[in-house]
Amino acid sequence: MNYTIEYLYKEYKNDVYYYLMSLTHDKSLSEDLTSETFLSAIKSLPAFKGNSTIKTWLFGIARNKWYEHLKREKRAVTQESLLEIYTKADVNMEESAINKECLRRIYEFLEEQSITQRGILLMRVEGYSFCEIAEKYGVSESSARVIEFRLRNKIRTALAKEGYMYE
Repeated sequence: MNYTIEYLYKEYKNDVYYYLMSLTHDKSLSEDLTSETFLSAIKSLPAFKGNSTIKTWLFGIARNKWYEHLKREKRAVTQESLLEIYTKADVNMEESAINKECLRRIYEFLEEQSITQRGILLMRVEGYSFCEIAEKYGVSESSARVIEFRLRNKIRTALAKEGYMYE
């Protein structure tokens, strides 16, 4: 299918914006990154081969724009730092960074889970959309959401019981 940038923008602008909001938790930054995403899409559209859905392709560009922003801010883009951002944002932890022991415990807990559960949560931590996660693991988007939600709650409960955070 031949896509025009006007069609893509009208059709997917809100999806891209809300996806970026889920990563950044910052309205202004999400608006800026949404614009950058569509500027990159204009340049890259001729190279789109259709190996994924157009929405997945746009989310991939958006995720890369977020990573670029983190790098510009001199923040390391490691799985550990992404896990810290993910945990802080969704758990409403104190402003101080999660200590190394807590991160070590999270990784230990993840190792106890199935490969699929661990993979779904880590893909979400890395900023993948539920659409992309569902595609990779061959499950529905709602199943991916449920698995991620339940595992995140298990981690929060386990960390609270061990005294790393408050429920």
